Amino acid sequence: MTRVRTAVRLKARPTGLPGPEHWDVQEEPIAPLAPGEVLVANRYISVSPSLRAQMDAGGAYLPPAAIGDVVRARGVGVVLESRAEGFREGDTVEGPLGSQSHYSGPGEVLSPVDPAFPLPRHLGVLGMTGLTAYFGMLDIAAPKPGETVLVSAAAGAVGSVAGQIARLRGARVIGVAGGPDKCAHVVEALGFDACIDYRSEDVRDRLAELAPEGIDVYFDNVGGPTLEAALLSLRHRARIAVCGFVADYNDIGNLRGARNYLRLLETRSRMEGFSVYDFAGRYPEGRAALAGWLSRGEIAAYEHVEEGLERFPEVLRLLFGGAQVGKLVLKV
Repeated sequence: MTRVRTAVRLKARPTGLPGPEHWDVQEEPIAPLAPGEVLVANRYISVSPSLRAQMDAGGAYLPPAAIGDVVRARGVGVVLESRAEGFREGDTVEGPLGSQSHYSGPGEVLSPVDPAFPLPRHLGVLGMTGLTAYFGMLDIAAPKPGETVLVSAAAGAVGSVAGQIARLRGARVIGVAGGPDKCAHVVEALGFDACIDYRSEDVRDRLAELAPEGIDVYFDNVGGPTLEAALLSLRHRARIAVCGFVADYNDIGNLRGARNYLRLLETRSRMEGFSVYDFAGRYPEGRAALAGWLSRGEIAAYEHVEEGLERFPEVLRLLFGGAQVGKLVLKV
């Protein structure tokens, strides 16, 4: 009997926020496995800003998807069939499974996961999200005890983990999030020292109150006005880790440089972009540290789970509405 999969393929490139018209959701047959390949039933898909970045012809920090492609997405699932050494039926794995119900392809790109943790966690704190926060905060931002760290999108997938790592390093951590509920979550559940509600407060003014002597680190997930406010607040030899710019993903053609960048010169500060893929050789180190912190209750993990592959276009839009707390995941 021929197996079939449901796949979400790129139909057209959007201008602005993507909608259902930019995707094809269709059933298609699965070819028999070749030597070295595995068939995986996808259980959860990571929904991240990189999905939106791939939809643009020029890409952003990842190569663009071609029209007709299944857009690249991390997933966690269960092996149904294997012709690859090291994998057998029933194994739980994580990897680039794609925005589809089943992955069939090389086993070498997949990694086994620890079943002691809930499956969505392997796409959040224990996945590329957590690794991005880990390497971005520790290697690029490098906070020291007693320093003041600012984290934007602090209730989101990467920001929530990055801020907790800074706190573990002995820094004072201020978050930026949208709405009183999110700010309460950032302080009460994640342990940040304070949180600025960018929807009701002027970030620059509030930052001047919370950090009158300035900030030593800014972990930037959003770009835009928050980055401009952070630049004005830099202390001598401050560091900015550029992780993302979600404020501009849907208008990349009109992206403009941040004002106030001369503050980098005035304060002898450093602003550095990075990608988690720069640290691929150290993933085991990062996963081990994150798993240890989780197991000991030193960091908290939150996932926002939506359900139904056919809702993929709708769920992707949630990223830009600010509705979720923690890692956004789609249950297949």
